[in-house]
Amino acid sequence: MLKILLPVLAQAAPNAALAQAGQCRLPGVIPRPVVEGPTEQEPKRVLPIGSYTLAVSWSPDYCARSKGGAKDDFQCRSGNVFGFTLHGLWPDGYGKDWPQYCKPAPVLPRKVVRDHLCAVPSVQLIQHEWVKHGTCLPTTPTKFLALSRKLYQALRYPDMQELAARPTLSAREFATAFAAANKGMSADMMRLNVSREGTLSEVWVCMDRKLRYSRCPAHQGGVNDATRIRIVPKG
Repeated sequence: MLKILLPVLAQAAPNAALAQAGQCRLPGVIPRPVVEGPTEQEPKRVLPIGSYTLAVSWSPDYCARSKGGAKDDFQCRSGNVFGFTLHGLWPDGYGKDWPQYCKPAPVLPRKVVRDHLCAVPSVQLIQHEWVKHGTCLPTTPTKFLALSRKLYQALRYPDMQELAARPTLSAREFATAFAAANKGMSADMMRLNVSREGTLSEVWVCMDRKLRYSRCPAHQGGVNDATRIRIVPKG
């Protein structure tokens, strides 16, 4: 799968902004995640993979709504200032359902967690993404998480502070600005998710089976183009 990634990396616009953390200081001790698996509400589902979604979260929005639990300390209260963080790479099906929890998985080694904690600033989320999504691909945790991180690092971003300062901003205007920063991407190749307060929380980038940016299917979700959104400023 890593060979497929090379054309995607070449698409990154060289002058567009990176919105990840400029500096990431890891904690001295990496806590161990807990084992996860399917539940009655989130059952095992083995299906053919028809496409992918690359999901990135706007960390300032997440932290603004954080209730202060210890699980958010590294992301929100460690002195690191994160921008867009990696939520995950999700295999999708050919319809509205997607594969998930395809195989049981043990707790990830601390080294694997450490290697990806600056991209996914949550120990448990790293475990969750591998168990729920990665186990549905014929690969290892190390390779799956490395692929997810490389796709995330290939993304470029518009000036989020400028967009946050706009008195009005529609979902379409944001998607157009986001797409303009990434060669080969258009506004219909992503879906935006917002909080109950109308603030941008996540961007879902749609990809085909070869991990190339592609138009999102109608059932992908997200807000409609005319929705007015706000962006929580970084810092």
